[in-house]
Amino acid sequence: MQVYNRCGNPQPQHHIESYLAIERKAAVTMSSPLVPPVTVQVGTVPEGKVADFLTGKHVRDTPEEYVRQNLEKALVRQYKYDARDCFPEFSIKVGSSRKRVDVVIFRPGAEHKQENAFILVETKRANANPNSKTDGVAQLRSYMAACLNVKYGVWTNGEERYCIAKRVDSSGNFSFEEIIDIPAHGQSEAEAQRPKRKDLKPATADNLLFAFRRCHNYIAGTEGKQKPEAFWELLKLIFCKIEDERSPQLDFFVTPSERSSETTAQPTKARIQSLFEKKVIKKYGSIFTSSDRSIDLKAAVVAYVVSQLQGYSLLASPVDVKGVAYEEIVGSNLRGDRGEFFTPRNACRMAVAMLDPKPGETLIDPSCGTGGFLITAMNNALAHIDRTERANWIDSDRGTEEERQELYRARNEYLSQCVHGLDLNPGLVRAAKMNMVMNNDGSGGLWQVNSLSDPRTWDIDMAARVRLGSFDVVVANPPFGANILIDDEEVLAQYDLAALWERDQDGRWRIRHDQNGRRILQKSQPPEILFIERIVQLLKPGTGRFGMVIPNGILNNPALGYVRTWLMQNTQLLGVVDMARELFQPKNDTQTSMVLARRLTEEERNAATVGNLEYPVFMAVADRVGHDKRGRTLYRRTETGDDVIVKRTETISEIDRETGEEVLRHIEVQDRHVDDELAEIAESYHHWLETHR
Repeated sequence: MQVYNRCGNPQPQHHIESYLAIERKAAVTMSSPLVPPVTVQVGTVPEGKVADFLTGKHVRDTPEEYVRQNLEKALVRQYKYDARDCFPEFSIKVGSSRKRVDVVIFRPGAEHKQENAFILVETKRANANPNSKTDGVAQLRSYMAACLNVKYGVWTNGEERYCIAKRVDSSGNFSFEEIIDIPAHGQSEAEAQRPKRKDLKPATADNLLFAFRRCHNYIAGTEGKQKPEAFWELLKLIFCKIEDERSPQLDFFVTPSERSSETTAQPTKARIQSLFEKKVIKKYGSIFTSSDRSIDLKAAVVAYVVSQLQGYSLLASPVDVKGVAYEEIVGSNLRGDRGEFFTPRNACRMAVAMLDPKPGETLIDPSCGTGGFLITAMNNALAHIDRTERANWIDSDRGTEEERQELYRARNEYLSQCVHGLDLNPGLVRAAKMNMVMNNDGSGGLWQVNSLSDPRTWDIDMAARVRLGSFDVVVANPPFGANILIDDEEVLAQYDLAALWERDQDGRWRIRHDQNGRRILQKSQPPEILFIERIVQLLKPGTGRFGMVIPNGILNNPALGYVRTWLMQNTQLLGVVDMARELFQPKNDTQTSMVLARRLTEEERNAATVGNLEYPVFMAVADRVGHDKRGRTLYRRTETGDDVIVKRTETISEIDRETGEEVLRHIEVQDRHVDDELAEIAESYHHWLETHR
């Protein structure tokens, strides 16, 4: 990271434009206010190795190991088994030979011996065949047969997952039966097969991502549907799952007997269809068209999806866990041809951390896509609300019934009144609403509309809430590309940046007018330029501020100097972060910057036009964004090439097993440190603000 602090002394307005393309030089290391801070460096891992979650020992970093590490985290964090009772690579005797089981869970406090094994886990690389005699479920069964007291087993390659129970009859003979899930610590098998509210588990690591993939692939493969069709059907079932979690009685479940055939699965589909019609359609009818009012899946397919999701609490799962899972499945199905690609979550967090939207501030993303920016920003405001409310609680983790109700009221008031999103793509708006529902809601403020069109053509209800000049914060990553030019004259007529500009004899950019004094419009303009002006139009004069992804061509191309001139005449630049080229790779190769600015008042605009407005600007270059051009995660390393291991504290929401209430739990996590500077830049920006207010 390079932070360019050419802001120690106030700089003239006419110098600011040149800063956008200048070399930046100075390094700083900080952490982000939106991300749990890295507290302690606790060690390093050699290149090509990872630290095992259970033991801390270094093991080879392989695709199979990736699956195992996710499963190990789930066993401890989701299933609540004590890490001391779990052991990886445990050797057992099978016949005359010895075999290594990927993970063995022993009975609580028991010595780590084969006769004390309770659950066996076999993890394989993605695409490993579960029907293979050597690496498939048959291998797991042979290991379970060799362990006298083992009751359960799990086989998974991430993409597929099988849970097995060993049944022993009165004669000592045993058989194997596929079950929906293994029991968590202290849970009976019956409770695992049909969990109650107290049994629902927040997802950890990439395990929810694996579950979504399994469901999506199963729907597409079994039903013969195209991937987008399979996605929308999965979306309906996820809606049902979330609304069910909000209900006093859980109906989103399938019993082992219901899963056995298409006929026995009919009650499951009937139960889920009723849930969809009575709760989802009733509450979110605007999301679903008249042809979407039923679940178009075979009963057995519905039963399978329910079995994969019923044990999770989607509402209590961490935002990032849900976001990674959901956005990957959306991205593989809904990317359009209008320059749409999704802003990486670390870039969303950086911009939101710098803007720091507060409770009561109105928020909008006029090109919201699947809602990543909006969810990050609204959760920042909700975190402020939570801290404020919990600070007055007798017990900050639990609270009384009255205290919790007041917190929910404050959260709902913010979500219903302050969060707004627009997008032209109706599929993305539906996906964004689902994403919002899964992440605290706020979906009532999302609309499908052309954000660049004249507001007088907007829906009356929407226009009443989305007014130019009324928003405190705008966050956006508008679509861009030469193949999506805007050429509608009625649209272009709204914007100064759609006019022809020319340089006068003093070299200053001015709008060109005809002999009657009317602006001369260009024949077309790319949307990313028009979005700059529309975003500024949406902001409150004087106080409204935005964070926007802008292609570097707009900031550097001499022919587009008029765009920069307009921007500086109408806004105060707060910060410019030159993003590494890898940020949007491998999906898109456009080089971009994150630009933050505040809309000027009319008085300030007049001063800016004549060059009398002076102020400092924060600038930085992000050299590393956590992944390479192929999308592979990069980790921070020491001078000797070892991966850095860090310790951090995570706060997770979970359901109390005794009361069924949502409570907070703090866990300490050790992970490799992703080589991403964006959080550090956000923290540096706030330090910079302290000295330049």
